[in-house]
Amino acid sequence: MSVSFNGFNENTATFTVSEEIAAGTPVKMSGNGEVKACAAGDSFIGFAIDCDGKYASVQLSGTVTVAYTGSAPECGYATLAAADGGVQGGSGREYLVLSVDDTQSKVTFLM
Repeated sequence: MSVSFNGFNENTATFTVSEEIAAGTPVKMSGNGEVKACAAGDSFIGFAIDCDGKYASVQLSGTVTVAYTGSAPECGYATLAAADGGVQGGSGREYLVLSVDDTQSKVTFLM
């Protein structure tokens, strides 16, 4: 047996967008049923999975592995905010960090 966090409590929803959002980008609400890409330091609601320029599928819960910038978060509960293409420690929300890969600067956490 090996450790696996994939698929745990994953939920997605479809939102409208006013511009294309790249997969893996942290997003925030921008209007009624609409999301946009986060700026560095923003709190995020989830991560874009797919976008066609009109609609975006956003993962709202479950396990996510993304790049981190700045200091590596520690396993356990950590405060994370949006960063360019991933997350950074900061003034966001608290998430459960499950693993940290210092070599690839990736963090796996539960939203």
